[in-house]
Amino acid sequence: MVENQSCLIPRDYPRESNWPACMNYSLDRIEVQHGKRPLENNQENEALQRKLPKLSDSLNGEVALSSPDDQVGNKRAADNSDSSSLIPVIGRDNSITCLINCSRSDYGAIASLNTTFRSLIRSGELFRLRRQNGVVEHWVYFSCQLLEWEAFDPTRSRWMHLPPMNSNECFVFSDKESLAVGTELLVFGKEILSHVIYCYSILTNTWSSGMQMNAPRCLFGSASLGEIAILAGGCDSQGRILSSAELYNSETGTWKTLPSMNKPRKMCSAVFMDRKFYVIGGIGGTDSISRLTCGEEYDMETEKWTEIPSMSPVRADADMPAASEAPPLVAVVNNDLYAADYADMAVRKYDKQNKAWVSIGRLPERAASMNGWGLAFRACGDKLIVIGGPRAMGEGHIEVNAWAPRDGPPQWNLLGQKRSGSFVYNCAVMGC
Repeated sequence: MVENQSCLIPRDYPRESNWPACMNYSLDRIEVQHGKRPLENNQENEALQRKLPKLSDSLNGEVALSSPDDQVGNKRAADNSDSSSLIPVIGRDNSITCLINCSRSDYGAIASLNTTFRSLIRSGELFRLRRQNGVVEHWVYFSCQLLEWEAFDPTRSRWMHLPPMNSNECFVFSDKESLAVGTELLVFGKEILSHVIYCYSILTNTWSSGMQMNAPRCLFGSASLGEIAILAGGCDSQGRILSSAELYNSETGTWKTLPSMNKPRKMCSAVFMDRKFYVIGGIGGTDSISRLTCGEEYDMETEKWTEIPSMSPVRADADMPAASEAPPLVAVVNNDLYAADYADMAVRKYDKQNKAWVSIGRLPERAASMNGWGLAFRACGDKLIVIGGPRAMGEGHIEVNAWAPRDGPPQWNLLGQKRSGSFVYNCAVMGC
């Protein structure tokens, strides 16, 4: 790469790339002269200014065409202003309206234009504005190798490598949970003497550690809604099963203790549905080893928990120890709750009115698991996705299949496939 020379990142990235690192390079290496992008000559600068308004008009129909007098004034202002107006010819507000409608795959290129674009993206302000305006893109983050994470953009079918995590061997082999909230991917585990949380930020393309819950835990149920997430149940460092719950705000980086559930439970699952938080299934009971078939609903307005009988879709196989089965594989799309039955390779839907599960179709046939472990079943916007692959000795491959429930009974479409381990250790979907 040419030193001391900035450039735009092309749109046609390779299908498998180290894009986050490329974005980080463009953010860290860009050089600015007098507040503007250091183009080679004035002709390039004028060409860029002509292209940007056209891009803005195509992204947002509300951008009005300016009169000849306005164009003269805008050109003069663009020549004499700094970069604080973003796209000078249309002003800051219209510039931001255009930017929030751009794909976040393009933000690395956008950040290389000048320091104001860079600050807008790296500060997280642009993602907050996207959330306020209902603009959301969902990317899938998963790990098929210990400490190695990848991201998949289902819209453009691109795979991206994340930087490796820096942790000790105790963390590598401990139980780990993952959660995406806001612009962060959180990975929970245990080091030698305590629980630890590693946080990957898409704003800086780096991992960090240090944040702690009020009551550290593992094997909990969790779900996110915008910039907040709720974690419930799990085990403490002594192995005691918990009924406590906490709310995490990714904007402030703070934890808030919530009222406790009616029952302690571990290895449970959780979802948001109808703007309420649900914990489903798990292990608990008076003997602390029994499967729980009930769920619990947390109303964030009343701050109360309500127990819901028979909400867990877990198969009650009396011959199989409860701890050998994965937590319930559940996901919510358009406020409907779905579950993956790994044993029957079936998809079930929860009937809210009758409080019962109904089989509606099949899972992808090549999505193998070990008692539910190694298979990811998640909501990704208006689609359900299954991430997994056929069992294979040595290196296999991973597949991402998707189905939109609005289109009728399950018909799975292959979104992407690559050589990889076929066992999914952790998976989370980030919408921002």
